[in-house]
Amino acid sequence: MSELEVGLDAGVLRLTLNRPDHFNALSSDMVVGLLTELRDATGRDDVRVVLLTGTGAAFSAGADLEGDRPQEKYDGGSVDAANVLIRAILELDKPVVCGLNGIAAGVGMSVALACDLIVAKQSAALTLAFTGIGLMPDGGATATVAASVGRARAMRLALTSDVLGAQEAYDAGLVTHVFADDDYDAGLEKVVDRLAKGAPLAFAATKKAVNAATLGGLEDAFARERAGQSVLLRTEDVGEGMRAFLEKRRPAFQGR
Repeated sequence: MSELEVGLDAGVLRLTLNRPDHFNALSSDMVVGLLTELRDATGRDDVRVVLLTGTGAAFSAGADLEGDRPQEKYDGGSVDAANVLIRAILELDKPVVCGLNGIAAGVGMSVALACDLIVAKQSAALTLAFTGIGLMPDGGATATVAASVGRARAMRLALTSDVLGAQEAYDAGLVTHVFADDDYDAGLEKVVDRLAKGAPLAFAATKKAVNAATLGGLEDAFARERAGQSVLLRTEDVGEGMRAFLEKRRPAFQGR
């Protein structure tokens, strides 16, 4: 079974994260697969819109923390990989729609927020989650969240790791559409079909202009996140946070 399902239908390139037993936590193979498909889509006339979604209960739980010593699997290179994926979504000259079928946590939320539209199932939710394991937001989230909801709400989401339901996320400006669970599939298809039949050159110019106007500080955000995360990943607090996550308990942070 492929961890990333790829399909093309009526101009819609469908990229489906497919590790439901792991809540679609991002493996290196998934990231490489997504990058390959997004980069190839630029030169494909048969692709008019990209739909990125997940299978099962989650869109993506973010980084894969399973296995022994998860802290040792992550370093600055892990942050770089996330940033490359975020850039690929933002720089693609075609609309990218996130089908938010369930929870998006950590860098999973960062990926969702990089998409141009987020179509959410009523039961879906978002959480930055990073500080809950002793890390800081990355994947450009310090810029994309603030651009969407402003400084005060961005601080709340980043510092508290609050979970926002789909309707609250819509009201805050983080997602663009919310459909009742029973209506979600039809609603999502209506959105992507409309984009697939739209004016591709106008969409490309619009996407580029809006991102330039709202995310001009993104590269600086990437650099700050990488620097901060590289330090935090070596701390005892992160080791404790990851162990607590896996053991399903509250972490006891010591500031070391």
